[in-house]
Amino acid sequence: MKAKILFVLCLLAGLMFINAGLDKFFHYMPMPEDMPEEMVKAGKAFMEIGWLMPLVGSIEIIGGLLLIFPRTRALGAIVILPVLIGILLANISMAPSGLPIVFVLIAIILWVIIDNREKYLPMIRK
Repeated sequence: MKAKILFVLCLLAGLMFINAGLDKFFHYMPMPEDMPEEMVKAGKAFMEIGWLMPLVGSIEIIGGLLLIFPRTRALGAIVILPVLIGILLANISMAPSGLPIVFVLIAIILWVIIDNREKYLPMIRK
């Protein structure tokens, strides 16, 4: 049962990251009307750096795809973790209303990391 629940959560989280990554390329999701001014300024600044949004979008798509499949889930969690930390810090500093969904995504990623800890141990062992 645990494996099924984790699969559904990883599928949903993976699809969310894929959607966010695709939006960085195709801009099909409208900006919320109540977006804080600081967040709008930060978004425009990131868009000025021509390579940053495609890089983040690519990482989100790749990490989301890896997260969906059980065989690559451990790698997907590690790939998506830096992006998720950036999302957390942006929401803490500029838009605290988005924190609940960030905490849910962090919980899912941490569950994947803890569940796959044996796969990470060879990287840190002597």
